[in-house]
Amino acid sequence: MSAKDRTMYYGKGDVFVFRTYAKPLQGVKQIPESDFSEKENVIFGMNAKISLKGQAFLTSFTEGDNSLVIATDSMKNFMLRHAAQYEGATLEGFLTFVCERFLDTYAHLDAVEISADEIPFDSVKVPNGSALANSDLVYRSSRNEFATTTVEVARTEKGKEIVKQSSGVSELHLIKVSGSSFYGYIHDEYTTLPEAKDRPLFIYLNISWRYNDVEDAMGNDPARYVAAEQVRDIAQSVFHELENRSIQHLIWEIGLRVLERFPQLAEVEFESNNRTWETVVDSIPESKGQVYTEPRPPYGFQRFVVTQEDLEKSGKAAGNAAYATKA
Repeated sequence: MSAKDRTMYYGKGDVFVFRTYAKPLQGVKQIPESDFSEKENVIFGMNAKISLKGQAFLTSFTEGDNSLVIATDSMKNFMLRHAAQYEGATLEGFLTFVCERFLDTYAHLDAVEISADEIPFDSVKVPNGSALANSDLVYRSSRNEFATTTVEVARTEKGKEIVKQSSGVSELHLIKVSGSSFYGYIHDEYTTLPEAKDRPLFIYLNISWRYNDVEDAMGNDPARYVAAEQVRDIAQSVFHELENRSIQHLIWEIGLRVLERFPQLAEVEFESNNRTWETVVDSIPESKGQVYTEPRPPYGFQRFVVTQEDLEKSGKAAGNAAYATKA
């Protein structure tokens, strides 16, 4: 096996980066499902994983030759120091900036891949005269969903190029107490699950997306950037609106809506888990409520991709041509 064909990289994980007062993200396209309009970026935080790739590293594995090894501690420091130099407003743009600086600094690198999970902070309410207002000084660490992104920049014949990029929102946990069903599936000697015409549905969602033009992911044109908060809000809205017949049905409709709102995206990918509660008491006198507990450990899951071609075939793409190409 040649060094070119071999899986070979190393790096640093759990690189926590906190930059205060980064450039705000403003000017994103407004959509009906979301009131998200800007991100102040007073705290620009993330947990990153850096991977360095290059044929030059082969002898560090085979001969213990460290002459071209960049210590992983140095990689961590490199990323932290460059956080002060980043002038953009998005995770995607920052990771691309750091990848390119690595390649500029170390000529023996073939490619750099960095993935990062946002560490979100929510503003807190404080007294402001007779009302409450958001503090511009105190923030609360969020335990909710978070944005994610992966970027790989490689040396090519054309120079430094982004060869991999995806954005996403992870750990979105949603419960719909009524308006979901699951019935009509195969019944045989292995079937013990009762059919449900109306059930609470508790789902875990990871949603990721790819752009038709990777430059749109950088946020240089905010109107073409897709914020994780907006995708989250679309998922919540569709879940609310749809009388869904399964999780498969639900993620299909969410995917179509995301692509309808953002024609600059090529596809939307879902990783979903069914975490629906187990019913303990199904009837409470003088109440429409029930009592539930956590489900037993085995859980159902789905993975699915929705594409622009799917949207076109669905007939929901009409009227979006104005957004599909850059001005």
